[in-house]
Amino acid sequence: MVSLLRVAGVVTCVATIASPLSAQRNAPAAYAITNARLVPVSSPAIDQGTVVIRGGLIVAVGATVAVPADARVIDGTGLTVYPGLIDGFGTLGLPSATPAAAGAAAPPGGGGGRGGGGAAAPRAPNSTQAVGLQPELAVVNELGPDAASFTAARAAGFTTAFTSIGGGVFRGQSAVINLDGTDVSAMVVKSGMTQQLAFSRGGGGGGFPGSLFGVFAAIRQELLDAQRYREVTAAYARSPKGMVRPAYDPSMVALQPVLARQIPMVMLANTQREIERALDLAKEFNLRVIIAGGTEAWKVAGRLKAENVPVLLTVNFPRRTTTPAADADPDPLRVLRERVEAPKGPAVLEAAGVTYAFTSGGAFPEFLANVRRAVGGGLTTEQALKAMTTTPAQLFGIADRMGALEAGRIANLTITKGDLFALGSTVQQLFIDGQPIAIPVTAPTAGAGAGGGRGARPGTLEGQWTARIAFDGAEREVTFTLTQDGASLGGVLEGTFGSAVLEEGSIAADGTFRFAAWLMHHDGLERAQFRGTRRGDALVGEVAVQGHGTSRFTGSQER
Repeated sequence: MVSLLRVAGVVTCVATIASPLSAQRNAPAAYAITNARLVPVSSPAIDQGTVVIRGGLIVAVGATVAVPADARVIDGTGLTVYPGLIDGFGTLGLPSATPAAAGAAAPPGGGGGRGGGGAAAPRAPNSTQAVGLQPELAVVNELGPDAASFTAARAAGFTTAFTSIGGGVFRGQSAVINLDGTDVSAMVVKSGMTQQLAFSRGGGGGGFPGSLFGVFAAIRQELLDAQRYREVTAAYARSPKGMVRPAYDPSMVALQPVLARQIPMVMLANTQREIERALDLAKEFNLRVIIAGGTEAWKVAGRLKAENVPVLLTVNFPRRTTTPAADADPDPLRVLRERVEAPKGPAVLEAAGVTYAFTSGGAFPEFLANVRRAVGGGLTTEQALKAMTTTPAQLFGIADRMGALEAGRIANLTITKGDLFALGSTVQQLFIDGQPIAIPVTAPTAGAGAGGGRGARPGTLEGQWTARIAFDGAEREVTFTLTQDGASLGGVLEGTFGSAVLEEGSIAADGTFRFAAWLMHHDGLERAQFRGTRRGDALVGEVAVQGHGTSRFTGSQER
C-alpha cells in the first residue's frame, strides 16, 4: 500500500510539472541570433550584437554576448532585430462570422475606424441587457486559435495585438494576445484591462438603438443603472439585515471597475465631433478613457493632453490610388486636405505631448508604408517605433514583459532585412513566445493576368475594378483592388466613400462573391454588404447599407 501511494504521489507530481502553466506548450530550444543590428528601443541601438532566447524568454542582449553551446545559431548579418511590434487595436483572433444582422456590427477602427473585423456582437448568457449592450462579454471567451488568420498581420511585423469584440455598443473586456494562433491559453498575454464602447447605431441588436441620440441614451442609462447598482450593493454589504438582497446583474458588475476608474473605457471615435462626444461622456461619468481610431485626434490635441487621454491611433490614412477620368470633377478640397493632413496627425499629437500608440486599422499590407508616411509627416523614426512597441505595452500594462529588447522579457522579436523604416525593407522572420515564425515570400498576384496588364488571371477576381454604385439618388464611383486566395476574397475599396479594407470576403464555385466594407457617409461610417457575380469582364450585383436600402452596382476591370 505504501509503495502504491508513493507511486501515485510521483505520478501526481510529474503530471503537475507537465501541466501547461505557461505560454510555452513544449520545452523550447535555445536560439542565438548573431551579427545582427539590435534596436532595443529602451536603450541605444547595437550595430552588431547577439540575442539569446531560451524557454520563451530573452536571456541575453548585447555586443559581447556568449552563444550557448546548445543554441541554434541564426546568422543575422544584414538583419535588424526589434522588439515584436504591437498592433494597438483590432479584432484579431476572433473567428470569422457570417454577416451580422442589420446594425449589429460597428467599425472596429474607431467610431468609424476601418478594418480589423466586423462580426456581429455575441450574446452573453444570463445577461439582463440586450445583445450589443452587454459589458460582461470578454474577448478571451470568443477567441479561436487560427494561425492562418494572422498571416497578414505577422507579415507586417506584428507579434502581438490588442483585441476586442467587433460588434455592439458595450463590447466587453479586451485582451492582449500573441499571434501564434495555435492555442488560446498560450495566446493570451493579459485580459480584462479595459472595457470597450462604440457609438454604433443599431449596435444593440434588432436595429436598436437606431439613431445617434438613441445610442447615447442607451449608454447613459446603462451607466446610470450601474451607478445605482453600486450604491444599492454597497448599502446591502454594509448592513444586509432588513434589506431585500439586490439581484445579481452581470452587466452592472462588469461596469463597476470602469466607474471606479480602476480600468479605462476604450471609446471608438474618429472624427473631431466623435472624439469630443467621447470626451464629454467620459467627463460626465468621471471615467478614464482611451480613444481608439482617432483619425482627427490631432484637431483636439490640446484637449486630449489637458485631460490626459491616450489615443490608439489608426495609420490607415485616406488616399487615392487610381487616376480619375479626364472629364471627372476634381476631388473636393476637404478630401484633398484630409489626404495631406492625416499623415501629419501623429506629429501634431507628439508635439502636444499626447500619448499615442499605432494601430493598423486592419490595413496590414499597407501598415509599414503608412508608418513611413507618418515619419514623412514629421515624426522621428524613434518616436514611430515607440508607438509600436513601448507605448502600447505601457498603455496595456504589459511593459514589464514586452515592448523592449531586454533580458527577462517575452521573446517576441520582429526581424527585418535592413532598417524597418527604409523603403524596400521587408519583415524576414518573427519570434513569438520564443518560437520562430517564418514569413512566407509571395509574389504580387494582382496584375498577373495575361498580357502583363493589371487584370486578374482568367477565372479569378484579382485585380482592379472600377465600380459605380447608385446610392441615395446619385451614382458614386469606387475602385475595388481585389486579392483572391482560393475561396477567400480580400482587398481594398477606395473612392468617394473613403478607403476601407474589405472584410468577410468569399467567392463560391459558381462565381458569386460577397464582402463587406465600411463606407464613409456624411460624418460617419455605414457598413455595407456587397453581393454579386462576374459576367465576362464585368461585375454586377447589389449592395445593402443599413438605413439606405439596397442598391445596384456594376464594375469593369482596369487593364
